[in-house]
Amino acid sequence: MAAAATTIKLSGLARMLVQEQLLSETEATLAQTQANTLRVPFITQIIAGKRISAEKIAEVSSRAFGFPYFNLDAFNPDYLPPKSIDIKLMQANRVIALQNRNNVLFVGISDPTNLHSLDSVQFQMGMTLSPVVVEDDKLGRWIDKIVESKDTSMKSLDMDGDFDLDMGGEDLEQETENTQEVDDAPVVKFLNKMLIDAINMGASDLHFEPYEKFYRVRYRVDGILKDITQPPLAIKDKLASRIKVISSMDISEKRIPQDGRMKLVLSKTRTIDFRVSTLPLIHGEKIVMRILDPSSATLGIEALGYEPIQKERLLSAVSRPYGLVLVTGPTGSGKTVSLYTCLNILNNPGVNIATAEDPCEIPLAGINQVNVNDKQGLTFAAALKSFLRQDPDIIMIGEIRDLETADMAIKAASTGHMVLSTLHTNDAPSTLTRLLNMGVAPFNIASAVSLITAQRLARRLCKNCKVPVDVPKEALLEVGFIEEDFNEKWQLYGPKEGGCEMCNEGYKGRVGIYQVMPVTDAISRIIMKHGTAHDIADQAKLEGVNDLRRSGILKVMQGLTSIAEVEACTNE
Repeated sequence: MAAAATTIKLSGLARMLVQEQLLSETEATLAQTQANTLRVPFITQIIAGKRISAEKIAEVSSRAFGFPYFNLDAFNPDYLPPKSIDIKLMQANRVIALQNRNNVLFVGISDPTNLHSLDSVQFQMGMTLSPVVVEDDKLGRWIDKIVESKDTSMKSLDMDGDFDLDMGGEDLEQETENTQEVDDAPVVKFLNKMLIDAINMGASDLHFEPYEKFYRVRYRVDGILKDITQPPLAIKDKLASRIKVISSMDISEKRIPQDGRMKLVLSKTRTIDFRVSTLPLIHGEKIVMRILDPSSATLGIEALGYEPIQKERLLSAVSRPYGLVLVTGPTGSGKTVSLYTCLNILNNPGVNIATAEDPCEIPLAGINQVNVNDKQGLTFAAALKSFLRQDPDIIMIGEIRDLETADMAIKAASTGHMVLSTLHTNDAPSTLTRLLNMGVAPFNIASAVSLITAQRLARRLCKNCKVPVDVPKEALLEVGFIEEDFNEKWQLYGPKEGGCEMCNEGYKGRVGIYQVMPVTDAISRIIMKHGTAHDIADQAKLEGVNDLRRSGILKVMQGLTSIAEVEACTNE
């Protein structure tokens, strides 16, 4: 046995430790034999046997071989070089990329005598390597951490089971060789998983955002953006190409914004549409995908959160044979869903309905929907002119943006058509003054506009974990409660800190807050006299129209949302 031991060839590191008198030759030979038997690096066996500490070996190696020493505790993972080492090569050779400077890759290695490992990495990277000595135990932990982060974002793409998904835009069948360029299985699985997870979480939008040192995916859930994952930065270009191909965009064009659509078929009875937008940033293309669920248009008006009197006023207005009904509010306040809900109520075989949208968000059977295209001259006004030659009963205009469109909508509403549209204003009274400021004649506004709905979306408290809260009466009065409210029996609720497994930080879903204002004779007279929005608001209040804050307070008293949510979305 002794004779066999003397035939063991010591590694360069082992010889150095013997020369530095940190190991005897017998100890070094025994450790080398054990390392060969266990098929582990010599340095790992030495440290495992607690003969010498990893820190001591790194310090001595740095001095003996003339390489710089670096403490990995000070290493920031955000500064990992974008062109990193393949994971399998990194694990096999126990080497980590630290920095890329002027085409020189600085690599951390615990055994600088392992020239075979350095040669393998240099061959794969095609770059000059500059070794830096690091502690072996810390190196092992960092390699495990990098592998784990890759696994979290890419290994999970395999998912449990296969999804039967049919994705694509309108011209998916015409995909050619472009598909092969982005038909990367991990990328496809990653995108499928992101889409399915977003739908399951009830997200309204997905954001794919490239930055200099990381790539981020966020979902907008109940109006709030949430970080979901940070996949490898290297995935960004393939992912962007994949999304652009199935959304019928030009994958070779990366300098200008593009818009597209895609469809995800979950089953024979459920299909989800996505509106896709790309935006060139300094570090790549940001992609936002808006989830358009057709089932949201068939929820029914009861599910939207209108108070009984508000629902009655709205249904009365849209059931008239003519008139202009306007829905106002900021982007993301649910205007589209409200309009589609009204259209769905009115959609029957006895009427001709036409819509002009930018773009058409939810396809509805039985409704003639047109995508406006300003570049080709198909504006809202042009589409509306064409509609009037198509014998319509009901017209929906996605948005009134200019005087020409406003005048056409007023004309259509005054000549026997029911017209629905949106306008960007803060509340219902200011919508009328906005039309005046656009240049619409007061008489036309007073005679054509029949009702205006302003709306917001507040996060709904989780039914499973909402908690009662006590707020002083004085504070409630400052928020907007009135004395009569305290004569009724109700309980204030707030979100549970941290929420539960069924919600997001104490909230689940959203509830609409509305101001539904019919244009009565009294309000029409104020318009004819060029009255201000305050004059109109005062008259509406006298007629029993709740403003947005008051409508929100009623939702608080019903236990549907919190005071903080109402203050946030009705703070005007």
